Amino acid sequence: MAIKNLSILGSTGSIGTSTLAVAEQFPERFKVVALAGGNNSELLEAQIRKFRPAVAAIAGRKAAEALRRKCSDLPVTILSGVEGMIEVAAAAEADITVSSIVGTAGLVPTLAAIRAGKDIALANKEVLVTAGELVMAECRSRNVRLFPVDSEHSAIFQCLHSGERRDVKRLILTASGGPFRNHTKQELAKVTLQQALKHPNWNMGRKITIDSATLMNKGLEVIEAHWLFGMAPGRITVLVHPQSIVHSLVEYQDGSVVAQLGMPDMKGPIAYALSYPDRLPDVSPGLDLASIATLTFQEPDRDLFPCLGYAYDAIEAGGSMPAVLSAANEVAVKYFLEEKIGFLDIPRVLKAAMDAHTPVSFTNVDEALRTDLWARHEAERIIGAGVKGQGSRG
Repeated sequence: MAIKNLSILGSTGSIGTSTLAVAEQFPERFKVVALAGGNNSELLEAQIRKFRPAVAAIAGRKAAEALRRKCSDLPVTILSGVEGMIEVAAAAEADITVSSIVGTAGLVPTLAAIRAGKDIALANKEVLVTAGELVMAECRSRNVRLFPVDSEHSAIFQCLHSGERRDVKRLILTASGGPFRNHTKQELAKVTLQQALKHPNWNMGRKITIDSATLMNKGLEVIEAHWLFGMAPGRITVLVHPQSIVHSLVEYQDGSVVAQLGMPDMKGPIAYALSYPDRLPDVSPGLDLASIATLTFQEPDRDLFPCLGYAYDAIEAGGSMPAVLSAANEVAVKYFLEEKIGFLDIPRVLKAAMDAHTPVSFTNVDEALRTDLWARHEAERIIGAGVKGQGSRG
C-alpha cells in the first residue's frame, strides 16, 4: 500500500501531537511532509527533527527567524503567519491535511487545502461553525473528502455505514457532561479555572476543555454535524453520557440504534480519518465492557448549561449567527482562561453578542471573517461593560 503524505495544521496541540504519534506508530503508512505549530517553537523544532518535513510554519515572524537558525542543519523551509499556514495546508506533496488549529484561525488555511484538492481530516469545529455552507460547497466543487476527527462525528460517520441516509431518523451526540454536570447554579458561580480545566475523561487543549465544561463544545458539534451530515438541527440530539464510552449513535427509522464504542482516546478517530476505509491495529486501548459494567445516559440541563441551547438558536437563525456565537465564545473563553471573568459570564457574553446581531448570508469567506471580527469586538465591549450590554447592532 502506498504511503500517505500528511500535512498537519496545529501540530503542537493535543490533536496534532496525537496525529504525530499515529504517524510514528505506522511509518509504513504515513509520512509527515508539512507541519504548522502555534507559538511552541521548542516542541515544533523537536517535531521537525523527528519527522523531517519539507516545510514548517510557526505563528510569529521572529519565532520563525529563530527557528530557521536552530534548524539550519536540516533541509526544511521555515515560514510564518497566515501565509505560512496556507503553504503548509496546501503543500504540494500532501495527500491529506489534518486541520487542528484551534478556533477560526483554522478557516483560511483549511480552505486553502481544500482548494488545492487535499482531503481533509477535520478536528477544528470552528471551520464549519463559522462558514459551513461555504466550506462544504468548496469540498463538493473540488471533489474533496472531509473526514471527521472529533470522536463524536467520527462515531456518527462510522454508524452511518450501517444503513442508507434516507433511512436515518436522527443523530445522537453524546457528551460527558464535563466536570460540573451535577453542580447547582450557585456552585457554578464559584467555579475556578483550575476546576474547569480538570476534565473527568479526556485529555484535551485548554480551550476545548472549557467548552466541554460549559457544553459549548457539544453545541458547536451540533452545528458541525448539521453541515457534515446534511441533517436538520431538529434531528440532532444530545445525551449526557458520563462514562464517555459510547461516542455517538444513529437512530434509523425502523427503530434500530447503532452506536460506536471505545475508550476515550483520540488516536482512534484520528487513525480512522487518516486510514479510511482501513482500520489500523492496536491504535487505542481495548474496551473491556465487563469492567466498566454500567453505561448511563441522561438529558442535558439546558437551564444550567445554556450554551447548548444557544447553538441550536444560532443554527436556526442561520446565516452568520453561528459565526457570531463561535467568535464570541473564543473571546469569552480567553478571558475566563485569563481569570478576568467568571464561569457563568461565558454564556452571558454569548447571549448578549447574539442579541446584538442580525444574521446575514455569506457569499465569500471575507464576509465570514468580517463577521467574526465584529463578534470579537462586540464580545470585548460586552465584557468591558460588565457582561451586561445589549451592544451595537452588527
